[in-house]
Amino acid sequence: MKVDLSKISTVAPKSIKKEATKKKLEKLKLKINDLQNLLHAESKHALMVILQGMDASGKDGVVRHVFGAMNPMGCEVFAFKKPTEEELKYDFLWRVHSKVPPKGMAHIFNRSHYEDVVAQKVHSWVDDKIIAKRYDNINDFEKLLVQNDTVILKFYLHISKEEQIKRLEERMSDPAKMWKYNEADLVERGFWKKYMNAYESAFTHCSKHGAWNIIPSDHNWYKEYLIAEKVVEALEELKMKFPGMKKENGH
Repeated sequence: MKVDLSKISTVAPKSIKKEATKKKLEKLKLKINDLQNLLHAESKHALMVILQGMDASGKDGVVRHVFGAMNPMGCEVFAFKKPTEEELKYDFLWRVHSKVPPKGMAHIFNRSHYEDVVAQKVHSWVDDKIIAKRYDNINDFEKLLVQNDTVILKFYLHISKEEQIKRLEERMSDPAKMWKYNEADLVERGFWKKYMNAYESAFTHCSKHGAWNIIPSDHNWYKEYLIAEKVVEALEELKMKFPGMKKENGH
């Protein structure tokens, strides 16, 4: 999957109407709720959603406004931040593998194992040979999950540099968003081009067992609609059915 992010729009097409799209999103959320209930009841498949993107691209908002439609009994969200001292004692996938969804469950990853081939590459914390090996490790890891009937949906929230600084400045001025402000976000912004290159490399090398969806994210309503649509499509493709009534003594 060869991608040039500079050539992909970050905004909703002018032909797409905001209010009509938001109404469609509400209908999709009802479908997500029904399909997740079916996923949980049938328990033959699992759903793993990966959300990646630059700071302020709206990962938290997607968790709330798209996956908030799911029943908490069948859905868990995990955020992968800087590895702890314990996690650093293991291979880089150890902390991720322990969070993969069992059959019947949907797990949402707010950042993921891709931090170990993106941020690490940007800052040269490990060399390119190790990054290349990690691409292979990730492909093997995702292949194993797919073979175990896990649906992997990978979303890159594609935000423009201009929209990002606008959102970061809001965090400095809006009392309801100040808690999200992190001075390090502005520092990382200085590595924008390196981040774009690192993501493009990850898309190229790690799309074998779950294609990347590049989601225009300058408009939150459009971003959430596109992600909800992909989730519904993926779950409908499973052709799931409710199991029959259980008989006593397993007979």
